[in-house]
Amino acid sequence: MKNIIIEGKHITDIETFYKEINRVFMQNEDWDISQSLDAFNDLLYGGFGEIKGNEPLQLIWKNFEENKKQLGFNATKTFYEGKLQAPETYNIDFVREKIKELESGKGRTYFEIILEIISDHSNINLTAL
Repeated sequence: MKNIIIEGKHITDIETFYKEINRVFMQNEDWDISQSLDAFNDLLYGGFGEIKGNEPLQLIWKNFEENKKQLGFNATKTFYEGKLQAPETYNIDFVREKIKELESGKGRTYFEIILEIISDHSNINLTAL
């Protein structure tokens, strides 16, 4: 089983999460994935970067609890509020609903969405350190 280590000390926000993901998964590619949850999900399916198809993978995430905070409520709200600045690109009603859900305690944080994406890939075993 291949081991891949996410060095959480490199992650302080959503932007640096993707920098770390690209550093770890895309080191032998001449391009990076974009700052997109869909792109992250596609990466985990394999076929490019460090994952070759549906191979078994041990994903070790260091500094997990700190990253949970850093990619939590505040980062998620800022992420959604940024989308409100581009109404020509995003469904503003959808984004407002996501903010409302988040503020009411019913919405998922960016970190929780990342974990859900990882859990959807049965070949990936996550170890939080």
